[in-house]
Amino acid sequence: MAEHHSTKPLRAALEKAGGKGNAPKPKTPKPPPTPAAKAMNRHFIKLALNPPMPDPPFRRLRIYAYDPGQQTDPTMFDVSVATVTVPWERDLKPGPVGEYLEVVDVDPASNACYAPVDLNHPNLLHESGLAPSESNPQFHQQMAYAVAMRTIDRFERALGRKALWARRRPAKKGEVVPDDGYVRKLRIYPHALREANAYYDPEKIALLFGYFPAADSSGSVVRGSVIFGVVSHDIVAHETTHALLDGLHPRYSERTNVDMAAFHEAFADIVALFQHFSMPESLTRQIRQAKGSTTDIGRSLGQFAQRFGQATGMHRALRRFVGEVGASAPVLTDDMTEPHTRGAILVSAVFAAFLTIYQARCADLIRLATNGSGILPGGEISVDLANRLASEASKTAEHVLNMCIRALDYCPPVNLEFGDYLRAIVTADRDLVHDDSRGYRVAFIDAFRERGIVPYDIRRLAEDSLLWEPPPMDAELASRFSEVLPVLDLSWGLAIDRAKAFQLSQKNAGILQKWLTHPNDPRRRLLRQILGFEEPAKQWTGMIGERSYSGEIRPIEVHSVRVCRRSGPDGLWKSTLVIELTQTFRADPDQTRYRGGCTLLFDLTAAHLDYVVRKRLLSQWSFENQSKVQLAAMKAAADGGQVYYPPDDSIGRSKTFAMMHRYGRQS
Repeated sequence: MAEHHSTKPLRAALEKAGGKGNAPKPKTPKPPPTPAAKAMNRHFIKLALNPPMPDPPFRRLRIYAYDPGQQTDPTMFDVSVATVTVPWERDLKPGPVGEYLEVVDVDPASNACYAPVDLNHPNLLHESGLAPSESNPQFHQQMAYAVAMRTIDRFERALGRKALWARRRPAKKGEVVPDDGYVRKLRIYPHALREANAYYDPEKIALLFGYFPAADSSGSVVRGSVIFGVVSHDIVAHETTHALLDGLHPRYSERTNVDMAAFHEAFADIVALFQHFSMPESLTRQIRQAKGSTTDIGRSLGQFAQRFGQATGMHRALRRFVGEVGASAPVLTDDMTEPHTRGAILVSAVFAAFLTIYQARCADLIRLATNGSGILPGGEISVDLANRLASEASKTAEHVLNMCIRALDYCPPVNLEFGDYLRAIVTADRDLVHDDSRGYRVAFIDAFRERGIVPYDIRRLAEDSLLWEPPPMDAELASRFSEVLPVLDLSWGLAIDRAKAFQLSQKNAGILQKWLTHPNDPRRRLLRQILGFEEPAKQWTGMIGERSYSGEIRPIEVHSVRVCRRSGPDGLWKSTLVIELTQTFRADPDQTRYRGGCTLLFDLTAAHLDYVVRKRLLSQWSFENQSKVQLAAMKAAADGGQVYYPPDDSIGRSKTFAMMHRYGRQS
């Protein structure tokens, strides 16, 4: 029988492998596995038996959307609780204690210490944390952590770098602080005070929240019920912003002019208010209730700490930033010296700019919904329209808040005024978005102008006039900075460890200070003069305005060296090096401190010095303003039976926000 043709290739292959005979060759024994192979096998077996699970990007936690009062509001009770996301921290410990925050729940007034919440417990991970409760201390801890972490995340995304807390200062002369003053965690005490107060302590680097019995029945508050500041979203975000701003600009806590304390309060309110717009369920409900009206939306969302204000006997929110229908815009006047009253004008301006931008972004939606008339009919608007309006409101709020936060890098390091802040907003936004097609900057300029907030040295309120000036020096002198820039380590970003970021900032500051203050280089001396500084002198005497002053001119301090990385709408990244320099004059005979300084803004891509934001040390304007503020503060302290603390006093610094929030909350 003929052999099947399909077996021929197989037989040929076997004969070739085994030679002429049919017996196969003996197999060569395999060599034993090498140590490296054994290690790889163990590794792959381990991966197969216990595959790694990637960390989730976020942690979901439940909080009160605004404050507990909405739970008893028939129109809002089902959206009074929001589930928010915060950055995931793998090593979060009970407290919670993480990379940025340490919640310490000790209640000195009650001589109690509450067990810390463990947000990594499987039950809490499954349920998005504890259910909101005014009576549960562990929920208070969760609320403080969640809102504070959201605020920190907002700052980091806007500025493009890690957030750092204020540097710890020696408590007394000659004391040495560990780690060169680096503070890793901001402490939060949810039940620190038995009083109607909450504040940031810049000496302890801590947030202290109070609780108190309600003084009256109003709204959702019953007389005598216990009100906890830590369960108010607005109050927690407000105090966290104070801490973040102090870490960025420590000199802003000094009352060197009438706007300084007011700016701290206003900016903290701005951040707290615009975070209202990141909770979609509650936002959509309030837009439906307002029937799409911009004014009504502003009145409902432009309120700060409603329940806290009702409980203190005010019968309304602690602060309101949108007036009644037909009311004219509030105008800034010289007699507005109380920080909350003065700061409310700035918040009102920013909120008015937001409403103008929001109205313009929604105009096409309203026209589509009304067949071109632009006038919504009476009754409730549709769910689809409310959702689209809420989406536009949320986007607009995010853009406006980013503009406000980014502007902090474009502000002078000392003696900030409201007009300076407007210039910083316009310049920072122009640097990133050259074409203002939606009129964001125009809306800001108009809102500030309408409220009497104008820079003192600007003749006309146009965008090009409000931009910070280019460096007042020739190109050759400006290029001298290229000598020192390559020596600096500019790797500070969102991926770097925060302790290393602090160390790099300190190292860069030391390098820059040594270079800038070199005594034997006449070109650097000229550079220091142009930047607004004076040569150090143990005893200086001269005329400032019409008054003669004498005292000590301290050396220049390189306050901070940091990188701001931002992404524009075109997808391109812009990296800016921000350098802050300060100098102090101590006047005789009482050693009153006067500050000067400047902010240098370098475009790192083009290696070009773009702006110099100056506040001259021996400026008649700043000397007169500080003298006025000190006289007003001394008079207010005497009238209120309080102790007056001069600027930069170590004891006064620790009490700055405590006294301001206690005595200013009725404004």
